[in-house]
Amino acid sequence: QVQLVESGGGLVQAGGSLRLSCAASGTIFSINDMGWYRQAPGKERELVATVTSGGNTNYVDSVKGRFTISRDNAKNTVYLQMNSLKAEDTAVYYCNADVRIFRSITRYLNYWGQGTQVTVSS
Repeated sequence: QVQLVESGGGLVQAGGSLRLSCAASGTIFSINDMGWYRQAPGKERELVATVTSGGNTNYVDSVKGRFTISRDNAKNTVYLQMNSLKAEDTAVYYCNADVRIFRSITRYLNYWGQGTQVTVSS
C-alpha cells in the first residue's frame, strides 16, 4: 500500500505565503508525476500544478507566477510554495502521485492524499 500525507495547510491573510508538503510512503519502486489539486466549496476539484520525475512543471493559469511546485525524489516528497495568496485560493488541497509499487509491475497506480485545508482571509 501507498500513503500520501499532506501537511502545511492553515489560515493566512491575503498576500501571505504557505508551503505545503506531501510525503509518499509504503511500497514504492518509483514515482512518475506528482501534483497538487484543490477543491473549493461547491466547485469541482481542479489541477493546480504537476511535476514530472525529471522536474518539468505545469501550472494552472490562475497560480502562475505565485505558486511553485518542486519535489525531492530521494524523499518521495512534493512541495507547493504558495505566495501572494488570494481569497480565491481557499480550498482543500490534495496531493496526487503516480506510483510504481514493484519493479516487476510496470504499471503506475494513482494515489491521493487526504487533503489539507488552506484558508485565505481577505
